[in-house]
Amino acid sequence: MFSATADKRVRLTHQKSLRAPRAWYRPFIRMKTSFRLAALLAFTFTALADGPADNLADNVRRVPPPGVPIAPAARAELTAGAAALAKDIEALRNSLKAKPALLDLLPDVQIYHKAVDWALRHDEFYTTNEVAVARDLLKRGGERAAALRDGKAPWLAQTGLVVRAYQSKIDGSIQPYGLVVPPNFAPGGAPLRLDFWIHGRGEKLSELSFVDQRQKSPGQFVPPGALVLHLYGRYCCANKLAGEEDLFEALAHAKKYYPVDDRRLVVRGFSMGGAACWQFAVHYPGVWAAAAPGAGFSETPDFLKVFQKEDVKPTWFERKLWHMYDCTDYAVNLFNLPTVAYSGEADSQKQAADIMAKAAAAEGLQLTHIIGPDKTPHRYHPDSIVEINRRVDGIVALGKDPAPDAVKFTTWTLRYNQSHWVRLDGLEEHWNRARVDATQVFAENMVRVKTANVSAFSLLFPAGTCKLLQGSAPRVLIDNQKLEAPLVETDKSWTAHFRKLAGKWALAAVSDDVSLRKRHGLQGPIDDAFLDSFLMVRPTGAPLNDRVGKWADTEMKHAVEHWRRQYRGDARVKDDLTITDADIAQHNLVLWGDPASNKFLARVLDRLPVRWDAQQVRIGAVSYPATHHVPVLIFPNPLNPKKYVVLNSGFTFREYDYLNNARQVPKLPDYAIVDLNVPVSSRLPGGIANAGFFGERWEVIPGGTK
Repeated sequence: MFSATADKRVRLTHQKSLRAPRAWYRPFIRMKTSFRLAALLAFTFTALADGPADNLADNVRRVPPPGVPIAPAARAELTAGAAALAKDIEALRNSLKAKPALLDLLPDVQIYHKAVDWALRHDEFYTTNEVAVARDLLKRGGERAAALRDGKAPWLAQTGLVVRAYQSKIDGSIQPYGLVVPPNFAPGGAPLRLDFWIHGRGEKLSELSFVDQRQKSPGQFVPPGALVLHLYGRYCCANKLAGEEDLFEALAHAKKYYPVDDRRLVVRGFSMGGAACWQFAVHYPGVWAAAAPGAGFSETPDFLKVFQKEDVKPTWFERKLWHMYDCTDYAVNLFNLPTVAYSGEADSQKQAADIMAKAAAAEGLQLTHIIGPDKTPHRYHPDSIVEINRRVDGIVALGKDPAPDAVKFTTWTLRYNQSHWVRLDGLEEHWNRARVDATQVFAENMVRVKTANVSAFSLLFPAGTCKLLQGSAPRVLIDNQKLEAPLVETDKSWTAHFRKLAGKWALAAVSDDVSLRKRHGLQGPIDDAFLDSFLMVRPTGAPLNDRVGKWADTEMKHAVEHWRRQYRGDARVKDDLTITDADIAQHNLVLWGDPASNKFLARVLDRLPVRWDAQQVRIGAVSYPATHHVPVLIFPNPLNPKKYVVLNSGFTFREYDYLNNARQVPKLPDYAIVDLNVPVSSRLPGGIANAGFFGERWEVIPGGTK
């Protein structure tokens, strides 16, 4: 929670005692006890996994690591069991076509198959004990399949620990999440508080391990009467990029089957999960009733210096791209979000809350920071848990205010563009700070708005939330310019759109002018294409030159394999000659090769901001020899400007960056020219001869907005 008054740093003593466990919670205590040692070891591993040894780009260990051998007989048994379950799944897919409600539950079976199948296929058994785990998961998957054959799904009414799964829009993969369902749950019953829990770093956290954990442990925080949703977060990416979308996809899926109270959503996490909690808090402040980050990191450069002991030397565009996930840059957004941070007194990851407190103080905010006493290391102190729960429970009991009197919001990109009733629809320049301070002045039936680096915004009050007067048009004072807005509607909803034209604000009929410009979900950088449905387009023709063709083939295979490793899905891949109108409508298209080898690229090249033939690659006024230069870029698809095309790139961080989650941020901007005379490395796809950001109209700007 933030306050402009007293210091909120809290130190707890050992003399405080834990509250007695609630009766409904007692069945979980035995399960929790067996996991405490495992959790402590996991936290210890987290501290040891990162460090100076992982600062050597030429000596990078594999993430996830290779597994351990399992007995040939066990492998044969599990392979046969997985094949049998796969056969059952395929039969269900066919038999349930006329029963869509049951067919929608197929991922709840598929996740058990995926957990075992991937462990077998990709060498991801990390202890011999996981053979027994795999047997158990196949058994449970078979039981769910049998229930669906009988037209039943008993787990939908189950309380306690429940494993669920959904099919992701991004790549069609099956992604798991775990639920703790309280005993007061009833399908169609009263709305329930929902707390998200985001796990810490675990390089061995395969689907097999995650699903097993979610069947055995409720976790450290189980508020009475609340749903708790444990995110897989697509493995070990600190819920960035596709891992960020995992939260919203899991939430949408859970809301189909459980009565979720949107005014009582809480986000929590510790260590890597604490880092994810910080980013969800500052990027989506209007979503949550409360946030409770523990340890972790809240930005990249200082954390890498302090925790990783890394000599950080970013390029100019990497420094700009840090603004995507550096939570310190968004600290003012916590003005509207009650937040309770936690750190152990002796934890080096206390740095995260300390630097956030400094950023908040610069905005006149005091961070509530509970500190585990007596040199508590990288874990929760039991007395701190009591205090955190007391504060968060009190906040959530009041519920989120859907229309606070004042909103303060900042962003650097339209990917993150809304807090409560204020939404940014256009920026004057991406990757510079944009800011809106908006206040309702009820005595004057007015909203006062102050903006910086904003070219368009909307004021959005859902039904029942607008407290301005009905029957007369509210006035809106924007940067000292007075405008009349539409009337408040009789259901107490109100919507008003504003756009800056020739330096003056004007009321707009709609928020989107449908011109070619950067807008939410269509603003870059390259990595943004992988937050929505994407399709890799494989070339089938002969390349302009063999060297570029071999590089493109290798890089595409790298992108597909590392998507599987880091984001736990099989990327969709189709040949260039087979792309359909439906593909163009549904997916961001990732085009590999060159205009000779990739027929779809040749089809759209003349409407992209790059010129490419056998002699040269040209972007803007600068040309490069095509014998050893390749363009990578993101741009609205000329055949469907609501989606992207990407040239020759997957997500842009690479093997070196997997070793510390603070590094797992975009490494290339909207475009780059790759020099193949510089070898591919664990950090880059070659030399970067040029790179930059397109302008707000997707135009090439000299210097790339450097």
